Amino acid sequence: MEEAIVLYPSPPIGHLISMVELGKLLLTQKPSLSIHILITSVPYDSGSTAPYIANVAATIPSIKFHHLPTVTLPSTKTTHHEELTFEVLRLSNPHVREQLLSISKNYTIHGLVVDAFCCAALSVAKELNIPGYHFSSSGAGVLALFLYFPTIHNTTTKSLKDLKSLLHIPGVPPIPSSDMPIPVLDRDDKSYENFLDSSSSFPESAGIVVNTFASLEARAVKTLSEGLCVPNNRTPPIYCIGPLIATEGPKDDAGTRNGTTLECLTWLDSQPVGSVVFLCFGSLGLFSKEQLREIAFGLERSRHRFLWVVRNPPSDKKSVALSARPNIDLDSLLPEGFLDRTKERGLVLKSWAPQVAVLNHPSVGGFVSHCGWNSVLEAVCAGVPLVAWPLYAEQRLNRIFLVEEMKLALPMNESDNGFVSSAEVEERVLGLMESEEGKLIRERAIAMKIAAQAALKEGGSSRVALSQLVESYKEITTTPSHAR
Repeated sequence: MEEAIVLYPSPPIGHLISMVELGKLLLTQKPSLSIHILITSVPYDSGSTAPYIANVAATIPSIKFHHLPTVTLPSTKTTHHEELTFEVLRLSNPHVREQLLSISKNYTIHGLVVDAFCCAALSVAKELNIPGYHFSSSGAGVLALFLYFPTIHNTTTKSLKDLKSLLHIPGVPPIPSSDMPIPVLDRDDKSYENFLDSSSSFPESAGIVVNTFASLEARAVKTLSEGLCVPNNRTPPIYCIGPLIATEGPKDDAGTRNGTTLECLTWLDSQPVGSVVFLCFGSLGLFSKEQLREIAFGLERSRHRFLWVVRNPPSDKKSVALSARPNIDLDSLLPEGFLDRTKERGLVLKSWAPQVAVLNHPSVGGFVSHCGWNSVLEAVCAGVPLVAWPLYAEQRLNRIFLVEEMKLALPMNESDNGFVSSAEVEERVLGLMESEEGKLIRERAIAMKIAAQAALKEGGSSRVALSQLVESYKEITTTPSHAR
């Protein structure tokens, strides 16, 4: 029978894209493989992935998508999308089992690869004698933290939000407890329990695949490989196969997006080399109207050229954008006259930009980012220095790593309530584009771009790790016994 790998991402588009890129990478190493991706739906609108899936399925026949049946959630009061996601994926286990058995009728399954939200499926893989692998779509620093998380839990009695101290985790700089992801700040919260269970499952897997490369996070990678984050020498093999980035994002409105692509790249063509600051905050990032106005005032006072992607402010007190709302009235959101006053040196886009193309444009000299790991890697591969402005998930951790460990970013500093002043925006833009520190960060960013290219070449660290990963798939006979 043909050989197959099954990938199981959580529903958000960023996780799906990372898994698809992993599938593509595995096919470069072993073209005869068949890649199967399990797709779940969630009870909140996470944005349509259908056009992206259709495009991949049409262009790469070796990648096949399997839509799992929708599960019915018990009545719950929670509106936290992380908690809902964990619950949906846990309740999907019977459907995962059924799908794996169905695939195994025609393929020998060499591994089930899950992301952190899908860890409940590892029990199904174990039952069916399929090796289960974790895919860490964040970097080695975040992986080190989550491998160490059960130790933090066992050695503290307070919630992290009440500790008000530094956490000392092997392989990474000291982390203020308040900078841990919001879902793990309260140990009485269901989300905390979910992430603790997920973290505890990592050492039980056949291996952990990490979207990073050795020279980007040298200390964290060394610490992981030495097994220092998990007690009793229980760290599974670590495979750093990155940087994995999508060269082209999803297109759910080809006409608008092609127009946006043409508009912003044409505008960039007319700007001096390295002169433009790009501001973009991911598919989920939202700001209040007040915060958008502060950004605008800061950009205007900096007098630097800018390309800024603006989304609608949050509604219904949601902290992240769970659905696209492209009908934006920029004049009502931004300060009066701002667009006219800055039209000679700035361009504001609604909702979306072709980020990889923008970052690789010669005119772009800096990136104000939410520190999502996909965006971080895209900046690294383009050799663009950053201003780190985290908004949600593990992004506050990424800011620490970018600023203190990798030295690829300046930090955007918030007030206690999370608000960033126009003066701070102005100062950080000027610092990145004009200061001596900014110059050093820019030089390091260019050097890291070269290092990323080297990691992916024949004999490079990531290519070697990929080869080892594919070899590991062959070591266990994996046809599920229930399918025989």
